[in-house]
Amino acid sequence: MARLRRTPPDELDPEARALYDKITSGPRGRFMAGPEGGLTGPFNAMLLSPPVGDPLQELGAAIRYRSTLTGRARELAILVVAGHQDSAFERAAHEPIARELGFTEEQLQALRDGSPLALDDPAESAVLRVARALVAKGDLDEGEYAVLGERELFELTTLVGYYSTLALQLRVFRV
Repeated sequence: MARLRRTPPDELDPEARALYDKITSGPRGRFMAGPEGGLTGPFNAMLLSPPVGDPLQELGAAIRYRSTLTGRARELAILVVAGHQDSAFERAAHEPIARELGFTEEQLQALRDGSPLALDDPAESAVLRVARALVAKGDLDEGEYAVLGERELFELTTLVGYYSTLALQLRVFRV
């Protein structure tokens, strides 16, 4: 059972309402409001502290919409985190996106359970290798470090950290 009530927008204080409006007017907005208007997923918790929630959601927007990671690489890494953290919400939110990008049910299952996954694209294989190493041990050996460029590695480590944070919040608030 959820621990955090989805507060309808008309019950939010002005600071939280401004953040609510920012989230729902952006590219993720159409997915984030429930039938009564309250935010779903991790965005509801962000309203608890707009000074922290706003930069956090901005980081997520930068990762999703402004990084150099391809859509497939991004969703691959997100689903590695979701599988490792057993985050049902993140899987439910991102598996449909991955399907639209051409991931098969067998590939999605491998991402859910961490089983071996062969990918045709060497760049995607590198992202998979690095993302799995990051969630498993929180670090990279020299070989893992060398498979991506530094900018891509910075963006990927940020993505893994961000989605790990969301998975923690989703678990604690029972979303």
